[in-house]
Amino acid sequence: MTPLDGALWLVSRGFPVFPCDHPGTEYCSGIGRGHDQKTCTERGKHPAVPFTRAFTLDEQQVRSTFGKRLRNVGVPVGRVNGPDGMQLIVMDSDRHGAIEDTAAALGHAWEPTMRVTTGKGHHDYLWAPAGLKLGNGLGSLRGKFDGDVRGGNAYVIGPGSVHRTGVVYEVADPERPPVHAPEWLLEALHNPVEATRPRRVYTGPPKGRKSPLVALVNHVANARENRNNNLFWAACRAFEYARDHGESDRGIADALMSAGMHAGLADAECRDTIRSAYRRIAR
Repeated sequence: MTPLDGALWLVSRGFPVFPCDHPGTEYCSGIGRGHDQKTCTERGKHPAVPFTRAFTLDEQQVRSTFGKRLRNVGVPVGRVNGPDGMQLIVMDSDRHGAIEDTAAALGHAWEPTMRVTTGKGHHDYLWAPAGLKLGNGLGSLRGKFDGDVRGGNAYVIGPGSVHRTGVVYEVADPERPPVHAPEWLLEALHNPVEATRPRRVYTGPPKGRKSPLVALVNHVANARENRNNNLFWAACRAFEYARDHGESDRGIADALMSAGMHAGLADAECRDTIRSAYRRIAR
């Protein structure tokens, strides 16, 4: 399955699509504030358009977008209209079987649903009630599920896309549609246990209220959307401050790593993003 195949398969089933960066191009095609296309190391996942607006269900436009240039396929989760107006959520497992293991640990069986295999695990597509406010917060599943949830103003990479490792995203069963999200999952995702006081993860030097480092690192730690972009922006500002005030780059990098992982980013993703920011400021 090519990106064009994947995009056509999606729109034929009512899932709008938009173009993302493809790791086969020389430079990243992603856009966004603070994003350096020439030094980007997180290839294959960045939107190439403002995805909350520039998405389509039109087959002709899909052929024009994905048939003429290398682009991965993005699915704007919050712009999908399900049956009876239901909303889409996607459980993003960082390893194969992660969501099944979580369900079993909580005393439930995971019902098969529309699944797209990814570079590390899989995306499970589910329908949820329209009025339920869901986003990227795991609620009471935090620390119990090896992955993330995508809902609301979020997106996922679709089938036919190419991971930076060369793995192609594939539909596990083309005939299986999304099922309704089980009640135990919706209750866990909506559990207010996650609405705790913001965590302060950087309290070291320099001392005093005028230092922006504490605010920058805590901004990353408390991010719930666009976490990687928030980390890159904050890291750039923090390394600029370190350069101008003689602070320790290593100490700041360690604090940013802690904050990024607290926000839900993977260790390798945090490290790559912080390195990209450091190189940019060093130049």
